[in-house]
Amino acid sequence: MRMSKEDRREQILDAAAHVVARGGLAAASTDEIARQAGVSQPYVVRTFGGKQPLLDALFQRIADRIVAAFEDAPREGDAAECLGRAYLELVEDRDVLLVLMHGFTASSEPGTGAAVRGCMDAVYRIARERFGDDERAAVFVAQGMLINVMLAMDAWNHPDLPDLTALATTIASAAQLSAKGRGR
Repeated sequence: MRMSKEDRREQILDAAAHVVARGGLAAASTDEIARQAGVSQPYVVRTFGGKQPLLDALFQRIADRIVAAFEDAPREGDAAECLGRAYLELVEDRDVLLVLMHGFTASSEPGTGAAVRGCMDAVYRIARERFGDDERAAVFVAQGMLINVMLAMDAWNHPDLPDLTALATTIASAAQLSAKGRGR
């Protein structure tokens, strides 16, 4: 059975997420993404119009998934726990986390920047609504960003760097993360 155009597009975005997460933006050639997706490079270009529009679509897709995770988080219970758990479940897919981090560093690209800034705007809006307090919401987002960095660098799995491990453990405890959420 032939795959629909939309399914093929999603397949290419999945491949792009994997390529960007593993090798960064420089490694994310349309050739490599096509290889990972099992399609031709010209098909990738025809579908998205080139590398940057493909990356913009990828970052928008990740941003949409993050915002949806926060919007769909349970409203019953502690706001930090409900929002934090929803996000950690999402970033169990390490590609989501790493693509997001690459998106922040590539935010000078108009489409990418719009996606990641819109994501942060929505996350803070949702946190403000859930916490009912701007300062608590800002601290939650700030802790979340530090947790992103710790997760991205796999900080808990480097006992040869005791201060990094201590920082990672301290921020995880402050945010009340489980060992599962820390990638263990």
